[in-house]
Amino acid sequence: MEKLKILLADDHKIFREGIKSLLSKEKGIDSIVEASNGKEVLSLSSTNHFDVIILDIDMGIPNGIEVTEKLTQANPNSNILILSMLGLPEFIMQAFEAGANGYILKNAGKDEFLTAIKCVAKGDSYFSKEVSISLMKQIQNPFSEKTKKSNIPLSKREVEILKLISQEYSNQEIAAKLFISTRTVDTHRRNLLEKLGIKNNVGLVKYAISKGLID
Repeated sequence: MEKLKILLADDHKIFREGIKSLLSKEKGIDSIVEASNGKEVLSLSSTNHFDVIILDIDMGIPNGIEVTEKLTQANPNSNILILSMLGLPEFIMQAFEAGANGYILKNAGKDEFLTAIKCVAKGDSYFSKEVSISLMKQIQNPFSEKTKKSNIPLSKREVEILKLISQEYSNQEIAAKLFISTRTVDTHRRNLLEKLGIKNNVGLVKYAISKGLID
């Protein structure tokens, strides 16, 4: 196998530098290009070929799953490895449905990380033991609909907006659908984040899935 060209995307510079330092010592790797967000990934991948694209999920808008979908739509042969702290089954399934080849958690060891990169570079699938366990637990103990939909501390309007955010509608599109101002949508969004103790849209999507508000 020729030496690999890798695109590494994560919104934390210190994490990228650590991974780059680790990978640069490997003989089978030619170069590592860094990106701090999804927009940079899409821009770089449109003008460069990478053997493996390593993506975090939670790195702003578009998030890693959205970027994966865009990359695979543009090039079905893209080799994408998700490297994330998020080990929830819904995120894992969304990543594979979007076209990711592999999924490992950030607590993985060096050997497993390198194995995952090599597998994905060949177009094979790879997911870590923790990811496999997470999926099996979901299969064996699925949430009941009653559990999913109970105890939602949100108003009817907040639920409407949460559903639309989870379906990837922009503030402007939500405002048009609900016949309210963009500023009102943004206010509801900020209130949702504060009320639920969530930091970003990925967290809102996660909450909506856990409560059965979206599939």
